Amino acid sequence: MTGMLDDFRIFEPYPGIFAYYDGRIAGKRLYSEGPNWLDDGAFSLGIASYAIVDGNEALVYDTHISLDHARAIRAHLEGLGVAKITVVLSHFHNDHIAGNEVFADCEIVANSATASLLEAEKPRIATRLPKIEPVVMPNTLFDGTLTITVGSRVVELHEFNIHSADATVLWLPKERLLFAGDTLEDTVTYMTDPAALPVHLDELRRLSSFPIAKILPCHGDPDRILTGGYEPSFIDATIRYVEAMNEDVAEPEIWNQALSEAVGQDVKSGALIYIPAYEEVHASNIALLKAYRDKA
Repeated sequence: MTGMLDDFRIFEPYPGIFAYYDGRIAGKRLYSEGPNWLDDGAFSLGIASYAIVDGNEALVYDTHISLDHARAIRAHLEGLGVAKITVVLSHFHNDHIAGNEVFADCEIVANSATASLLEAEKPRIATRLPKIEPVVMPNTLFDGTLTITVGSRVVELHEFNIHSADATVLWLPKERLLFAGDTLEDTVTYMTDPAALPVHLDELRRLSSFPIAKILPCHGDPDRILTGGYEPSFIDATIRYVEAMNEDVAEPEIWNQALSEAVGQDVKSGALIYIPAYEEVHASNIALLKAYRDKA
């Protein structure tokens, strides 16, 4: 039987910044062959949680897709001599909070919207496979922005409405490094709220106003994460995709294109990397928008 951590990888793209990566392996599933959130929404697309370490302190950005993954993250940090861990949740989706129980004795920070959505989602989380039991809630809440120090490192938390209404990104102003959570995905954003797409576009433009040097997303290419992350053009490519998908015409042209064609220019430029698994995300986005417009 495949071990839960057989393909788990730890990268250090910058000194004291670690990416805990799993998945994005063509044809491989981790949990089961049947539909499940772990494989379909996370492992098949590839997923990273992150840690920012300075001295004996660490900030963990998301607790990954299982308790085994969370235990591996904690063991790695404690092996580095970390004695104080603060967790920050990027948003409420399962693949970002599944390991919370492993950090239940730590401060777990989230924005207020994440806490509300997570509380409301508890009944559904208890029925979706694999089940997350118990759902460990954040114990420190903020709204808007919050600054945390990790040793001598300054980390800013900023609330956004992109992908989901409760996104929290991390910004390291000295390093000009953005931890994007799911506000940006490579190859394309996973749409969950078609009514909010105009807001998402405004928020993406707000995100692009940060003086970003590099971007580390949760769902991205492992080699690009290992070598330092994505360029700011990643945001521009996401804006172009959302604009094309939500074009104010009866049927946007992009709805009749395969993803490989839809983002071909941004792949050619290097802003994005085409991953065939994201064809299903693209199809899901189209179906979501069609259904929304049919009801309007």
